[in-house]
Amino acid sequence: MEDLFGAEGNASELLDQAISLTMAYAPKVLLAIITLIVGLWLINRLVGVLDAKLGKKDPTLNKFLCGLIGVVLKILLLISVASMVGIATTSFIAIIGAAGLAIGFALQGSLSNFAGGVLILIFKPFKVGDTIEAQGFLGAVDEISILYTIVNTFDNRRIVIPNGSLSNATLVNVSIYDKRRCDMTFGIGYGDDIDKAKAILKRLMEEDERSLVDPAPRICVAGLGDSSVNLMFRVWVPTDDLWPYYWEMQEKVKKAFDAEGITIPFPQRDVHLYQTE
Repeated sequence: MEDLFGAEGNASELLDQAISLTMAYAPKVLLAIITLIVGLWLINRLVGVLDAKLGKKDPTLNKFLCGLIGVVLKILLLISVASMVGIATTSFIAIIGAAGLAIGFALQGSLSNFAGGVLILIFKPFKVGDTIEAQGFLGAVDEISILYTIVNTFDNRRIVIPNGSLSNATLVNVSIYDKRRCDMTFGIGYGDDIDKAKAILKRLMEEDERSLVDPAPRICVAGLGDSSVNLMFRVWVPTDDLWPYYWEMQEKVKKAFDAEGITIPFPQRDVHLYQTE
């Protein structure tokens, strides 16, 4: 009987302790859960507003900064929620620091990409919308995120390039200036009139409104080839018109030379046969 009453007494004490603990921590846990839910909602709202504002002013900084702010705010929210429950924040921060160190060693490449993204945003070798040539790809920059830069090529491929590679390697920003020089070389026959060919090229250049007069264009003899006199044709055009101008001018020159009797020679080989007795 005494054992029975003792067991009942222990059960009663455990029940009382459970009730007291529940009464003590239930409000804290409930408040922490509410804080977590509301905090995540506010963070998402804040990042969304920031994304909308920066997206209009600076698309380059937009994705990178929004992603970074979202991660930092969520970490701070988790620390605050842990302190509300009763977890010592110093120990919690120490655990996060140790975990961060371990993750840092495991993700050295990702940290390098993060540092590369910071360097890209500070020095701005390119921005969203620029056309760049890097890592063997040519395309328009669509997004600069925390770790990667996304480039859309002109044949509709999506290339994801690590920021670390972009910040530590040579790249070409094709669209940083508003005008570029279009270089072309046209060969004419040795028997053709050089001045006449140059006059045709000058006329075609002047007829095209995309041709710029400043800097001044240049049409001259670039060299004497094995089977042709090579005329150098250099004209400055708006950057957006470079390739359309190049392709269309090739066709115009061929048609104009044909109409004016100017030949465009191609490599030929003369074969002489000797008959021996």
